[in-house]
Amino acid sequence: MNFDTGRFILKIAETSEELHAAQRLRYKVFVEEMGANVADDCHASRMEYDKFDQDFDHLILIDSLNRNTAENVVGVYRLMLNTSVNKNRGFYSSSEYNLDKLIKADRKILELGRSCIDKQHRGGVALHMMWNGLAQYVIDNNVEVLFGVASFHGIDINLINHALSYLHYNHLAPVELRPIAIGENKIDMNILNKSDVEKMSALKQIPPLIKAYIRLGGFIGFGASVDVDFNSIDVCLVMDTKNMSEKYKKFYSQGIN
Repeated sequence: MNFDTGRFILKIAETSEELHAAQRLRYKVFVEEMGANVADDCHASRMEYDKFDQDFDHLILIDSLNRNTAENVVGVYRLMLNTSVNKNRGFYSSSEYNLDKLIKADRKILELGRSCIDKQHRGGVALHMMWNGLAQYVIDNNVEVLFGVASFHGIDINLINHALSYLHYNHLAPVELRPIAIGENKIDMNILNKSDVEKMSALKQIPPLIKAYIRLGGFIGFGASVDVDFNSIDVCLVMDTKNMSEKYKKFYSQGIN
């Protein structure tokens, strides 16, 4: 995959230089902007990385107007097919969720993660290109189910109680594909009684990425997980391509324009 619009280049990272530029963007967004707690080595290099990076493909968006190749990546999406999973490390999401139902579904699945866009490029063509790149990757690899953790910024449950409750009551993944939160950091999402959930309050609390997946036919796993290091509360998104909204199916079939 390699798409060039003149200013922006969308591709899978192929060199260590490109990967490091992606990791610098992740540091800028997740650490400097959102307050994630990372290892000293990450601070020293000003790159956010982990042991799973070597297993993933890294979809990157390069701003060709920025001549500094160490800083010119303005969009990142981390992608791993189930056929590429390291047997010792497994899926990244497995530290927070039991993924047995997904793994045993005998379908081509893709784990998504570490999605971010440089602050100066949000709300413009960058997001559109990243979504198109993901669409093309799904088509090229015959992916049937997409999943991965997505985050609410901050760890105060009371600030997102309507959102978590709304997602639990209205958008749980089908049982046959449902991830289940595990470990000491898991929390219930049905914080409020169903009758007390205010939809408008919930929608205001839901981050744009999660809202977009839900709007386009996605679901949520059972339970959430508090990630203290990343200063976030995570939910597990699941999207079955055969159940996508018609709008999204059209979007995927068109690919990159």
